Amino acid sequence: MIYLDNAATSFPKPESVYKAMDRFAREDMANPGRAGHKMALAAERALDDCRHRLNQLFKGSAPERFIFTLNCTDALNMAFKGLLNEGDHVITTDLEHNSVSRPLRIMELAGKISLTKINADSQGFIDPEQIKNAIGPKTRLVALTHASNVLGTIQPITEVGTICREKNIIFLVDGAQTAGVIPIDIKAQKIDLLACPGHKCLFGPTGTGFLYSGDRVALRTWREGGTGGDSSTETQPKEMPYHLEGGTPNVLGIAGLAAGLAWVDQEGMNNIHHRETKLVAKLRSNLKEIPGVTVFGSDDLSRTVATVSFQSESLAAPEIGSILDEAFNIAVRPGLHCSPYIHKSINTFPDGSVRISPGAFNTESDIDQIIAALKEILSL
Repeated sequence: MIYLDNAATSFPKPESVYKAMDRFAREDMANPGRAGHKMALAAERALDDCRHRLNQLFKGSAPERFIFTLNCTDALNMAFKGLLNEGDHVITTDLEHNSVSRPLRIMELAGKISLTKINADSQGFIDPEQIKNAIGPKTRLVALTHASNVLGTIQPITEVGTICREKNIIFLVDGAQTAGVIPIDIKAQKIDLLACPGHKCLFGPTGTGFLYSGDRVALRTWREGGTGGDSSTETQPKEMPYHLEGGTPNVLGIAGLAAGLAWVDQEGMNNIHHRETKLVAKLRSNLKEIPGVTVFGSDDLSRTVATVSFQSESLAAPEIGSILDEAFNIAVRPGLHCSPYIHKSINTFPDGSVRISPGAFNTESDIDQIIAALKEILSL
């Protein structure tokens, strides 16, 4: 299998991630506890190690501000439903994944919040001035993806964060497509809430993710339960991260995530991004040579991640994806990619586009093979 669906989840993982999880599962996979037996303490240390690595990578204010979640969707729901109150106004964009759009739309339909959706330009970028102009007296939150999972375009979060801080508005960034491949500086970019999966560019396993909840934010609890420490209080403890972490965490997955973070640190984000950008450049130029193919997004690869979407006049996206899978053993992602609004904007709704997303372990040969396959398929 030539795997080119890294925007959904990275594959394969670094060998160090597999080894770390195997060792942890065999030796330390107990329920974390701050005052328990040796295995429980080892499990707790694994959580602490991962939090420290996250804090260093994303330059947060403290490790305990990183809350482990099931995935990025879980983190986003925790943020929205723990923050927003009756009457609040939220600004978002048409680039967002359903993990942002659906929770906010449900709250809007229920009459709890009002919602403004800013449209990206023809290249797939948001203008910070549009966000600034949309701010009103009841605006509580701006929620923005760092990079589109359809177009790959990186959004100006530094400029938007500055606007939000000047206006005393909470700024949430969805880092699903960038965390681990594009630098994110929580302090410098004035991010209050950062939601990320562990299983994409951080190379952890599925079932991992985190929410960074900054000093300006006090979220209501998302779930209540045991914390491995404070068992005496009647309600969830106020101490972070336990205020937002109820129940036994995915310690095995988090051990794998810590190994993924170590691998990213060793390889260097810039090096990973440079290798992926070379593949994207080759992919975009070759796709444009195929008759009847439209390639979306920007050719300015300094402002994109390794995600390329295209549409063909001759075959619908689901058919192309199926043929690549069945006849050529190549994995891509056709469809709407859980981001219907941007597909409506680029006129690919309802069939969607074919998304090709190279990762850290892909090669130029992989790109040569998918281009050859597409030329064969689309010349039929």
